Amino acid sequence: MQVIVVGAGEVGSYVAERLSREGHDVAIIECNPTRLRAIDEELDVLAVLGSGTHPETLRQAGVEDTDILLAVTSDDAVNIVSSMLAKSLGVERTIVRIEAPQLRGHDAEDLRNASGGDLFIDPDDETANEILELLDYPGADEVTLMAEGEVVVIGAHLPSHSPLVDRTLADIADEYEPDWDFMVGSISRAGETIIPRRDHKLLVGDHLRVILKRRARRMVVDLLGISHGATRRVMLLGGGHTAELLAVRLAGRGVDVVIIERDHDRARQLAETLDDAMVLEGDVTDASLLEEADVGRFDAVVAMTAEDDANILACLYAKSGGAGETIAVVHRLALLNLLTEVGIDVALSPRTATANGVLRFVRGGVAKVATFLHGEAEILELEVAVDSPADGALVKDLGLPTNVIVAAIVRDGKAQIGRGRSRIRGRDHVVAIALPETVDEVRRILG
Repeated sequence: MQVIVVGAGEVGSYVAERLSREGHDVAIIECNPTRLRAIDEELDVLAVLGSGTHPETLRQAGVEDTDILLAVTSDDAVNIVSSMLAKSLGVERTIVRIEAPQLRGHDAEDLRNASGGDLFIDPDDETANEILELLDYPGADEVTLMAEGEVVVIGAHLPSHSPLVDRTLADIADEYEPDWDFMVGSISRAGETIIPRRDHKLLVGDHLRVILKRRARRMVVDLLGISHGATRRVMLLGGGHTAELLAVRLAGRGVDVVIIERDHDRARQLAETLDDAMVLEGDVTDASLLEEADVGRFDAVVAMTAEDDANILACLYAKSGGAGETIAVVHRLALLNLLTEVGIDVALSPRTATANGVLRFVRGGVAKVATFLHGEAEILELEVAVDSPADGALVKDLGLPTNVIVAAIVRDGKAQIGRGRSRIRGRDHVVAIALPETVDEVRRILG
C-alpha cells in the first residue's frame, strides 16, 4: 500500500514508522525542515518538504499512486484542505485530524463532507478515553478493552511482591488448567519485547502485557501485585480540551474533579461550563497552590498541559505529597525511562491513543488495534472470515509466525483464552498479539 502522511509531529511520525516497518511505501510531508531532516534520518520513508495544501508538494510525494492520505498536522485547516486536494487528485481514502470542537459539531457537517474525509480523528478525545480506562486499574500503565470489553489487556511492571516473580509461564499455565482466564502475551525486558513461550521466566521489573477475560480482572490485578479500588477524587492539571472531556466523563461516574488551569480566560470558561467540577486558576508547578488544594488527598492526579516539564514536576510533587496514582502526558518519548525511574506511575502519549484508530482504518478488516509506548508488540482484534483457512481450524494448525499468539477467541459474546487446541469458527472475533512485521500475515491467515 502507498501512504502519504501530512505532518511529521507526534502522531504522523509514529504512524509513518509503524506502516513503514510493515512494508508499506510511506511518504511524509512536513513544512519544518529540521523536523523533516530528523524523520529522514530515522525512518525508511520518502521525506518531502512543503505543505499538504499545495498540489505540487502532493505530487512530489506520489499522490497519483497513493491509496490513502493521513492529514494529521496540528492545524485543522491544513488537514481539511489536504484531504480535499488529495480527493481531487484521485486518492481513494483520507483520514483527517480535527481538534477544534466547533469543527466536530453538527454546524460543521457540510465542511467535513466537503473535505472528503473517510475518518475524522480527535487526539484529545482518544487521550481522554485512554486516561479514563487507566483510572479503573491503579498500578497499570496500559489498559485496553477489546471485543466490546469481554477481553481486557493490562500492561504493568512486575513488582518484587508479585506471586508471579521467578515463575515460568509453563508453571503458571499448569496451575490454572484446564481453562485459563488469562495469559501473558508479551514481555519487555532491557529494551527488548518478546512474544514469550512456556519456558520463559518472569523477573522483577519485567513489563508484562496480560490478556484476560473480563471476569478475571480482580484475580489478575492481585497476581500482578498492583492495587485496585474505586477512584473517588481526581485532580486534573491543565484545563485543555482533553481535561474538559475527561472532567465531564468522570463527573458522570460520580467522581469529584478539581482542575487547575493557568490561563484566566480559560479557567473562567471551564468554571462556567463544568457544573460538577471545581476549577482553580494558577500554575500547576506552584507548590503552594498544590498544597492549598490538598493534592496529596487525591486518588489520582493527571498532568496534561502542553509542557512536559510542568507535567513531570507537578506529578512528582503530587506523589511526594501522598497522592495515589500519578499520570503524566508527555510528548517527548525520550523522557519515558526517566519517568519510571523517578516514581511517576504512568506516562501517556497522545500519539498512541490517536494512532490506534488510524491503524485500524488503514489496515482494513481489523476491528481494533492497540499499540503501546512500552515495546513493539501490537494487539489486534479481527473477525474471522467465513470459509477462510482459519474457519474450523485449530489454533495450532493455523501456521502462524512464531512471534504471534492467538490470545483470546470471542464467540457469541463469550471469551475464551486461546490454546493450541482451541478451534476457530467463522465470525469469531480473535484477539492476537504480534510484532508489526507479522501483522499482514495474521490478517491473511484469518481472512
